[in-house]
Amino acid sequence: MKCVISQDINAGADLIRNGELVAFATETVYGLGANALDPEAVAQIFEVKQRPHFDPLIVHISSVNQLDQLTFGLSKQAAKLAEQFWPGPLTLVLPKKDIVPDLVTSGLDSVAIRIPAHPIARQLLEAVELPIAAPSANKFGCLSPTHAEHVAEQLGSEIKLILDGGACTVGVESTVVQCLGELPVLLRPGGISLEEIESCIGQVRLAEIEDHAEANSPLSPGMLPRHYAPRTRLFLVNNRDEVPAKGLNGLLSLYPLEETFLKGHQFSAQEILSPTGDLKIAAGRLFTALRNLDAAGIDNIVALRMPEKGLGRTINNRLERAAVS
Repeated sequence: MKCVISQDINAGADLIRNGELVAFATETVYGLGANALDPEAVAQIFEVKQRPHFDPLIVHISSVNQLDQLTFGLSKQAAKLAEQFWPGPLTLVLPKKDIVPDLVTSGLDSVAIRIPAHPIARQLLEAVELPIAAPSANKFGCLSPTHAEHVAEQLGSEIKLILDGGACTVGVESTVVQCLGELPVLLRPGGISLEEIESCIGQVRLAEIEDHAEANSPLSPGMLPRHYAPRTRLFLVNNRDEVPAKGLNGLLSLYPLEETFLKGHQFSAQEILSPTGDLKIAAGRLFTALRNLDAAGIDNIVALRMPEKGLGRTINNRLERAAVS
């Protein structure tokens, strides 16, 4: 199969309507999309990604007008979050209607829904006039793609079209908030910080992620313990004092480190996420930086933990999952 990289929205919409897969740009990462209401089309996502069927998918819609088709309405907190952050990198987990195939939700009675902000994603959704189920456009557990070329490297032989929207501006997956009970639950940190969520609706509970992951029943994408991982073995350390003097030859850090430290450890490859320590810039560069280190021909990567605030919490979440052996 020959994969085309283009911006032909109509071609993408035709493929989706005909039950095929299309990769497309969003502001978070590139997604691998299928008609969310067609179980056979959705099954192709799991096959191409080699994704376990117990890991639910996010459904993308073009506007809040499509919500009534998929769910029974928004709670007060969910409505406030939608008004504040949609379109954007926020996914809401809501009660699902029967029209949503169980394959999309891995048998759960809830469905994860997002309205993306990227013009390519929005144009595709408006053209196809269907909800699109779309996880990240990569092989399961691997680094998420933030450029069309990243998608082509992993899936180019298995899909027909990648809708190119350039580099993803957010660069990490969406924040997922479950809105099923009285107290919303943060299931996955992402492109919107915990602080931003709580400034909008007040306190939210943090999910006990490991409980669901170990039972092979995650409530959201990205909750499994091993995820977002480079091929090269990655070690996550809390600070520079924990970096071994020998045996690690790749470095991932938020900002530049002193020459004396670097020379003392003799790193042969280094990626800096932000020269100024800007966590938003760092999140946008994370997967590209890990991809660069992965291609450097090194044996190991050591990553320094980010400040546990704002998007630093999101970056740490991805690094923790990448570092699980």
